[in-house]
Amino acid sequence: MRKTIRTSIASGLTLLALAAVTACGPTNADTGAAVPPSQQVPSPAANNTSPSASASPSASSSSASPSASTSPKPAALLKGGSKGDKVRELQVRLRSLGWLSGEITQTYTDTTAAAVKGFQAKRKLAATGQVDQKTWDALEKMTKKPTRDEMYNVLRAGKAILKKGSTGAKVSELQARLKQVGWFSANVTKSYGDQTVTAVKGFQAKRAIPRTGEVDQRTWDKLTSMTRQPTKAELNNEKPKPNTSAAKLDKRCLTGRVICISKTTRQLVWVVDGKVQLTMDARFGSQANITREGTFSIFRKVRDEYSREYKSPMPYAMYFSGGEAVHYSADFAARGYAGASHGCVNIRNKQGVAWLYGQVRIGDKVVVHW
Repeated sequence: MRKTIRTSIASGLTLLALAAVTACGPTNADTGAAVPPSQQVPSPAANNTSPSASASPSASSSSASPSASTSPKPAALLKGGSKGDKVRELQVRLRSLGWLSGEITQTYTDTTAAAVKGFQAKRKLAATGQVDQKTWDALEKMTKKPTRDEMYNVLRAGKAILKKGSTGAKVSELQARLKQVGWFSANVTKSYGDQTVTAVKGFQAKRAIPRTGEVDQRTWDKLTSMTRQPTKAELNNEKPKPNTSAAKLDKRCLTGRVICISKTTRQLVWVVDGKVQLTMDARFGSQANITREGTFSIFRKVRDEYSREYKSPMPYAMYFSGGEAVHYSADFAARGYAGASHGCVNIRNKQGVAWLYGQVRIGDKVVVHW
């Protein structure tokens, strides 16, 4: 029993240590949403039988009360060490939901087990890291049957829908959508030129799509799944209208180029030489992962940031203190202040933060205050 208790304590301490490493995780891989505590992957010890239930032989004898008994563990269809095409299919399905990245293999590795455990926890299935029938049924229901090319990492380009030399409204929509995810920074036009080719290649390379610079159906489907229908303003290169009704600025924000972030008003204000350029709603870390206050500077920008540890996108990340960054949050956009970040400054205005990302330079000041 002492060994079991020591193991449980060690597992709990390990999880606490991991949570402290990355200020912005954990997140839901399927949507990029923050994981509520009730849905986070439990410690391996959390599924163990309680010490009192195994303290003596009588606890498992026929005289034990029904409440002390446990249900048989579901049979594993796939688990650590499994090999073959079924494992390949599992990995492709997990990858399509964002729980797994990289090449598909035939071996059920620790990485595969971690992805399965995350998928199970989000759907309130037993988070064992092994695939039982319930897990497989849930995964199969949410994904399509993989092709052989997908299972064996064969990339084939489809017929081009749009390519260099194409013109028209569809090209404008393509460019505006690429702009939403930070791959296109020029003005939106109706002409598919070299800049569009470069942007499409970058987008494709990041998502294991043949890097042709031409838009086939797979490229278009992936892009539209990540973006929304462009607004008239986006298609006509109109700058987001600034909100100049911000509360009184902190005196540290009145000179130079400053991202001024108020926890009191829950707003981020972009200020240049004392003049407000843009104001957006902001969300911060919880009491367990407080967003640091003080004066900082932008030291790193990653337009298409992705947390591999938590399998979560962090678009337009602008780092200002360790692992803390200003970035777009799909969860904030969906749930508002019902959730919280794990230290980062979440922004829900995707168009606004994309514009801000293009304005901010390395070295620009960041002030986080009450």
